[in-house]
Amino acid sequence: MKAHIVERISQVHEGSTPLRLVELATPRPGPGEVLIRVLTCGVCHTELDEIEGRTPPPRLPVVPGHQVVGQVVEGGPDIHSFALGERIGVAWIYSACGHCSFCLSGNENLCPEFRATGRDVNGGYAEYMVVPEAFAYRIPEVFSDAEAAPLLCAGAIGYRSLRLCNLQDGQNLGLVGFGASAHLVLKMTRHMYPNARVYVLARAERERAFALELGAVWAGDIGESSPEPLHAAVDTTPVWRPVVEALKNLAPGGRLVINAIRKEDVDKEYLLQLDYPVHLWMEKEIKSVANVTRRDVREFLTLAAETGLRPEVQEYEFEDANRALIELKSRGTRGAKVLRVSK
Repeated sequence: MKAHIVERISQVHEGSTPLRLVELATPRPGPGEVLIRVLTCGVCHTELDEIEGRTPPPRLPVVPGHQVVGQVVEGGPDIHSFALGERIGVAWIYSACGHCSFCLSGNENLCPEFRATGRDVNGGYAEYMVVPEAFAYRIPEVFSDAEAAPLLCAGAIGYRSLRLCNLQDGQNLGLVGFGASAHLVLKMTRHMYPNARVYVLARAERERAFALELGAVWAGDIGESSPEPLHAAVDTTPVWRPVVEALKNLAPGGRLVINAIRKEDVDKEYLLQLDYPVHLWMEKEIKSVANVTRRDVREFLTLAAETGLRPEVQEYEFEDANRALIELKSRGTRGAKVLRVSK
């Protein structure tokens, strides 16, 4: 099978080739696993974190990709959940131990044996992959293959972030950065909290215009002050300056939820600008998001199907995976980027 692999830690920039397209043996499913023919795979900033070493794979080479939509073509022994030909999805959570205190309490995202798709095991930048059936999801028929892929990470992690905000209907929500996940958070906020007001802080004019188009009441640059204090905010950026700026805009008792698996070091100096009375005083909170649970993915897929929530997607041919990653880093995106793996 054809697959893109990460062979070494490197910086992604214009003209670079962080992935190599190779021929690999098609994997075989073991007990409790299914083999899927990959149809689409979302392109996520976490792939940049893996390639550039902020969350490095434990071994190389590895096939990246964790927003995977595919068709079941073979099942290992004791498969009960899915039939041959069925369309399923794979998310960032590939497996967890199932018996530690975190797993037993529903917090499997914190499991010390958590394994991530496309980092700890081969993922969806390939024509085929295997997945434990217990960690796969039936894709609602209302979504196309391309629409479904971003729902499995950008959507599910956005859903978890929004839940962690403890937002009440009628309050003000800030979205800091406006890429694949944030544009879905804005859409789901309008359904879950119809009287909430969403304020967006984003670096690019096209991102701010897109936010207003989707229903934000205001959109400004990262360094601007929102017209009203924010009761909660979700940061989806890869850097530190937006965190500091978002804290400044929080209302007393407000919570900032940081939805990023890692932060880049390029602007760490902004942390030195933290001013306790300006940024943290009055019981402001900072909450990180660590991975997702299966519950997050299942609940979000149901919510998205019931409300007609669809991501904006930009599709790339499978061979253009390097270009997709470079453009994700250098130019951002309107919505989400998706690789078309199989036709």
